[in-house]
Amino acid sequence: MAAIEQLPQTPAEVKARCEEFRVTYKRLQDEVGKVVVGHREVVDGVLMSLFAGGNVLLEGVPGLGKTLLVRTLAQSLTLPFSRIQFTPDLMPADVIGTNIVSEDATTGRRSFQFQRGPIFAQIVLADEINRATPKTQSALLEAMQERSITVAGTTYKLDLPFIVLATQNPIEQEGTYPLPEAQLDRFLLKLVVGYSQLDELMTILDRTTGAQADAVSGVLDAAAILAAQKLVREVIVAPHVKQYAARLAMATHPQGKFAPEITNKYVRCGSSPRGAQALMLCAKVRALCDGRFHAGNKDIQSVALAALRHRLILNFEAEADRVSADDIVRKIIESTPTEPVAM
Repeated sequence: MAAIEQLPQTPAEVKARCEEFRVTYKRLQDEVGKVVVGHREVVDGVLMSLFAGGNVLLEGVPGLGKTLLVRTLAQSLTLPFSRIQFTPDLMPADVIGTNIVSEDATTGRRSFQFQRGPIFAQIVLADEINRATPKTQSALLEAMQERSITVAGTTYKLDLPFIVLATQNPIEQEGTYPLPEAQLDRFLLKLVVGYSQLDELMTILDRTTGAQADAVSGVLDAAAILAAQKLVREVIVAPHVKQYAARLAMATHPQGKFAPEITNKYVRCGSSPRGAQALMLCAKVRALCDGRFHAGNKDIQSVALAALRHRLILNFEAEADRVSADDIVRKIIESTPTEPVAM
């Protein structure tokens, strides 16, 4: 994809830019599809987050292809990639790096030198992130939000684009620690990876037990990704669509002005402004994929589940009644009118 220099001005330029983005998106989708079978919504969610410039949390039981998806995406992008295997004994310094004593061979003088950790990549796989302690999980917070690392008072900027793709097992499984709310909120989307269908499983068997495997080619470099991210942010959003995204986020706040009954009954803490930001950015990507340079209410609705599900903290009554965050978000979408309201 060529670099996007300016905001398109004429209808012809708008159409050309949208088509260019669609072609690039489809190429990347096809490359990932050479290895990853099915899980179309999950793949689209990961690609949306890439072009929106956000991080992704993939949740599912072991063996469903979460790590494979991230590795395949990394192969289709010509960016530095690192994998961090989170375990209970992993320490923050194992993630971000540490200062070590080095000696000058000529003078014999000793000094501290910073040794970079695996977080200094552009695509970072945080594998089984909830198997590490909260102390180690928090080592990612600054990198995920500010795109920087601070060690011993010195701040190091990370290369852009930078994206953390984390996998986690359901918290009901043994050996897992729940992610802190502050870290969950730094994920643009949370995607749930389910089991494959029969035809998909048959294809998986053919690909993994046969003699040949398709090779994945690099499709995008850093400059092309940054250009695409810039184009996404230039997509037009009408005021009433922007208000609808804000009202959806505010509908997750218990006892708030736009909260439906299900929110007041089951939600202890709702979405931060990052939830509304996620709705807007992902809706813009969705619009470009559809060949439009403007996002609508349907684009907002299509990404609401992945953008809001991990930002709701439910109360004990929700657990007792077996009401999930997905149930609440769906009800919020149903009960929130698309027509604008008076400010």
